[in-house]
Amino acid sequence: MIPKIIEGGSFSDHRGTISYVNDFSFVGIERFYIISNSSENPIRAWQGHKLDSKNFYCLNGSFNIHFIKIDNWENPSKDLLIETVFVSESDSKIVHIPAGYANAIESLEAGSKLMSFASLPLSGVSEDDVRYPSNYWSIDG
Repeated sequence: MIPKIIEGGSFSDHRGTISYVNDFSFVGIERFYIISNSSENPIRAWQGHKLDSKNFYCLNGSFNIHFIKIDNWENPSKDLLIETVFVSESDSKIVHIPAGYANAIESLEAGSKLMSFASLPLSGVSEDDVRYPSNYWSIDG
């Protein structure tokens, strides 16, 4: 499976605005959380997942979501291609990162909030989560 963007939309009238991503399926989603990076550390990097897939939706502000396909979990190459998707509160899209990738979440504005939907139950996270130093791959940003 490859990363993908699931596009949504929004509807506005005199009552306000509804944002939606109707093509996103919650089948297989086990949990969710909201990420708010600190202004001192606007980049949360690098978390790899052998089994867990992640789905990101921007609630407030904006983010760059960086991701890398891991070639070797114990000693990944330093020259792997970093792909980046920009999301903002005005977008209505979900970025799906399948298992087998590491990601880095970069806040671009103060007060930015990102919702993450995860496919692995909390009981399996400790065997799945692989952390790399934040400077293992360089993010130009």
